[in-house]
Amino acid sequence: MRYDFGSDNTAGMAPAALQGLVAANEGYARAYGADDVTARAADEIRRRLDADAEIRFVFSGTAANAIALSMLAWPHEAVLAHHAAHVCTDETGAPGFFGSGVGLIGLPGLSGKIDPVAVQAALDEPEVGHRQPPAALSLTQSTEYGTVYTEEELRHLIEPAKLKGCGVHMDGARLANAAAAGFDLTQIARLGVDVLVFGGAKAGANCTEAIVMFDRSLARRIDNRLKQAGQTASKARYLSAPFLGLLESHAWEDGAAHANLMAQRLAEGFAGGSRFVLAHPVEANAVFVRMPPEAHQRLADLGWACYRFDDGSVRFVCSWATSQAAVDELLAAVRAL
Repeated sequence: MRYDFGSDNTAGMAPAALQGLVAANEGYARAYGADDVTARAADEIRRRLDADAEIRFVFSGTAANAIALSMLAWPHEAVLAHHAAHVCTDETGAPGFFGSGVGLIGLPGLSGKIDPVAVQAALDEPEVGHRQPPAALSLTQSTEYGTVYTEEELRHLIEPAKLKGCGVHMDGARLANAAAAGFDLTQIARLGVDVLVFGGAKAGANCTEAIVMFDRSLARRIDNRLKQAGQTASKARYLSAPFLGLLESHAWEDGAAHANLMAQRLAEGFAGGSRFVLAHPVEANAVFVRMPPEAHQRLADLGWACYRFDDGSVRFVCSWATSQAAVDELLAAVRAL
């Protein structure tokens, strides 16, 4: 089975991330995040965001998102998110687990972007003692459907949430792809995001993400919270070193730009050279195609791994490692169906 397009998690570590890990392995270093590698990686993230923030590196995006949301909502409260967001569909109740009962309210919106009218309607719901009221808004950039929020679109979602006293979380698992598509990272803090998950795994790191707390009050006893959640690494430099390698070399941005470019090539091939139509705009590194089950199965029988997504379309994801030759080979297989 060819996993080139199964997910951006199927690729290995980018060379720069691997080199960062090798370099961090030399000699001795202070434990539990007090090392120079971790400090330098955090500084690189702060520079990208142009913000003074508290940063911690953790083992997975699921833990990062769930712990972040637990900072913004009490157990008797809920988080607003797109109904297809990772926190709603792919984290096995982790936000509720880490948040001791925090609820999730799924909202509609085209191509993974939350509809502002739906946000306002949810915020305007009368509070009663029989259901969890919204206390936070979770946004995904780029979205689960490969689209990228503009600054203006985010503002129309964040401002009403803030007026209601809600905190704001951003899942940036594919933030590098959003940045490569033109999104200005320095706007995240200025728009009012309280806590960001800065993506590493999908950008070419191993399995690590960074929790970025723009509101430093959220960092009160953060190390206790992470320790209790099993997210404190004794050899923390092995979590931060891949980030450092990617960021110092700019491979974080370059790899995402390449992935986006390969997705555009793939989308153009589907649109111009096949009988299948695109299901969503292609703005980052994912391509969604309307494909009947029979055609999808034939493609799988030919050895190509691609998955049917929540809306029934078939998803193809490009990564830093996707080659132009692989894109063209896949398109040839599609044309032959």
